[in-house]
Amino acid sequence: MRPGPLILLLTLSLPAAVQAEQSPPAASAAQAQIDSLEQRLAISEEQRDAMAAELQANDGERESAQLQRLRQENQRLKLQLKKAQAQAPQPLISEQQRWFAIGAGAGLLGVIIGALLRGSRRSRREWLN
Repeated sequence: MRPGPLILLLTLSLPAAVQAEQSPPAASAAQAQIDSLEQRLAISEEQRDAMAAELQANDGERESAQLQRLRQENQRLKLQLKKAQAQAPQPLISEQQRWFAIGAGAGLLGVIIGALLRGSRRSRREWLN
């Protein structure tokens, strides 16, 4: 064999051998990094869950305080409405009675105008056959 291709073969195989020797420690370093990241992820998830539970508790307290405030305001407004209704004078007649009176007045006015237009002339009141 000639020395040229042998040197070329050794030169090309040297980086592959070096990489093969370094590969297991690099894999273990990568695995260690993955393990540490998984631990950090688990801790972060626990903290997130704890903060979410705390936030829900705070929201519940805030909502209950706001609900209590709204109930008090509702009771206050109901009392104001009752007072205003008690102070307002009651109408003498209802809406239905008012329209009945307007209709009666219109009918009476029609009778009076009809009597005035007839005048004082007397005519026979007979039925013509």
